[in-house]
Amino acid sequence: MAAEHAHHSGSHAHGHHHHHGHHHHGPSTGTAPEGRLVAALALTVGFMAVEAIAGWLAHSLALISDAGHMFADAGALALALMAQRVASRPRTLVRTYGYRRAETLAALGNGVALGLTAIWVIKEAIERWSAPSAVDAPAVLVVAALGLAVNLGAAWLLSRGQQGHNANTRAALAHVASDALGSVSAMIAAMVVLVFGWNRADAVAGFVISGLILWGAFRLVAQTVSVLMESVPAGVEMADLERTILATPGVKEVHDLHAWTISDGFDAVTAHVVLDGTKHGTDVAADVGERIRREHHVSHVTVQPEAPHLAPALHSAEKLLRKRKA
Repeated sequence: MAAEHAHHSGSHAHGHHHHHGHHHHGPSTGTAPEGRLVAALALTVGFMAVEAIAGWLAHSLALISDAGHMFADAGALALALMAQRVASRPRTLVRTYGYRRAETLAALGNGVALGLTAIWVIKEAIERWSAPSAVDAPAVLVVAALGLAVNLGAAWLLSRGQQGHNANTRAALAHVASDALGSVSAMIAAMVVLVFGWNRADAVAGFVISGLILWGAFRLVAQTVSVLMESVPAGVEMADLERTILATPGVKEVHDLHAWTISDGFDAVTAHVVLDGTKHGTDVAADVGERIRREHHVSHVTVQPEAPHLAPALHSAEKLLRKRKA
């Protein structure tokens, strides 16, 4: 195997090419400091209890649903903290990519939790719309304003140091940001009740908050499922990738071209290239890897060069194998 790492470590004999930095092998460097996550978690959990009790005493679905949203936020932060610690573990002989996918799995769990929370809020909002109850609007307004301050504080903690974000930390930040909008909805509902005496405004706020929760859940689930299904990374076009490879001197054909995401910020590409006989295979593999890294910003590349006279036989073997699997 011909392996060229970021520091040009040398060549071997089997016809593969790898191009990646060492930061992909060790602990994840794209993580937010744990102190910020812990502080945001403590802030969220503390006020969640206050908001839930106040919502129950004030007969406000807006506050109760916002407390439910904050519960999901607390879960997101706790999972982010747990996943960050797990994902930082070094790779092993069994898990050769380490535990990077722990972040993706935790983000998926966050999305599912958000969806379940939204369903509960919708159910409660329907019941409150059908049978509205008197709402203590002044208390709701005060508590919702405090909730907005808490959410903004947590968002500030999580957004510090943009370079330290990964998918799971951004998921937790998305939870907190959408919950801030939920607090605004609760404040608006309280003001409507105060001015117009329309208690159904509380149920309307519940519907609005559930919509925010569902949108966040959909985005999280869609993004994490895309990673788990090994879809092409965002920003990478397979047609452009193929053109880049075919434009490399010494390349006659390309097949078995794949691109996927290992974890956030760690994309990978593999390809088999048929040589045209004008250059040595290891040089072509190195050139292809460098072009993909430079033009498509994918640093983990594996290229297998194939001699022209071997390509037809390999293609036939691959077709036969595919037929047997089908």
